Amino acid sequence: MNVLITGHKGFIGRHFSKRLSEMGHKITGLDIKDGEEYDVRKWFRHPDFTQVFDMVIHCAAIVEGRCAIDLEPMRVATNLSIDSEFFNWAVRTKQKKLICFSSAASYPLEVQNSDEKIVSTEDQVSLTNFKAADQTYGFAKLALEVMADVARKAVPEMEVYVFRPFSCYGEDQSLDYPFSSFIKRIKDKANPFECWGDGEQVRDWIHNEDLLNAILAAVDKKIDFTVNLCTGRGVSMNEIIKMMMDISGHHAPIEHKLDKPVGVKYRVGDPTKMNTFYTAKISLEEGIKRCFEV
Repeated sequence: MNVLITGHKGFIGRHFSKRLSEMGHKITGLDIKDGEEYDVRKWFRHPDFTQVFDMVIHCAAIVEGRCAIDLEPMRVATNLSIDSEFFNWAVRTKQKKLICFSSAASYPLEVQNSDEKIVSTEDQVSLTNFKAADQTYGFAKLALEVMADVARKAVPEMEVYVFRPFSCYGEDQSLDYPFSSFIKRIKDKANPFECWGDGEQVRDWIHNEDLLNAILAAVDKKIDFTVNLCTGRGVSMNEIIKMMMDISGHHAPIEHKLDKPVGVKYRVGDPTKMNTFYTAKISLEEGIKRCFEV
């Protein structure tokens, strides 16, 4: 296959590039990290960029962790521009197959900030009756889902796949994210150990290898509905720090930084739909061990 990967130097993009290259597919990558001339928006607007790929994996986005989401909302809102240019190009050129990333941040805040610890199920997001998502990042991901639906209707023969990843992690993830930052602090023998907020915020952690396998399985089985990529296991920041300390052997008191951004209280997904075509294989404990081994 001839595959275009936008954001191919980001965490998910580079793993897709490696995996699909090893499978023998030809990869074309676009990433602003290679220079401003590789800004995907410029390519999608260019009238001569009309090549039709066998598959387009759209990873390009501004995320950069909780600080950017909470403290730079207009910067993160640039995703609206990136995605609108992407879908306009895909429809205009009639691409064959699109893989698109929404986010668990698209779920209503009333669900993820409830004291009742409500699990996020796909039907809690409505594309016709929006509820407040998580900052401009979550709103942009909601908009992506709407645009994906419009694109699917505009070009019925185009396969459009939309996924809502929860807290993906892996051995080479940016330090903008809590999992990798925690691992580094333990490797550095941090004492005390810094944690943003009170540490009671809960997340659903899925290893990037399971995420890739789930996506490829979904495409193979032509799963054309929006689906969570998650495990259904909720673990708080305090709990995961303790797990990491127990596995590594380095223990230190936790210093909670209550003035730092923390996000929603409870972000745990329902994996029922995902489990119809793929079940996560890598436990959180195994994933932590892998991170300490590199």
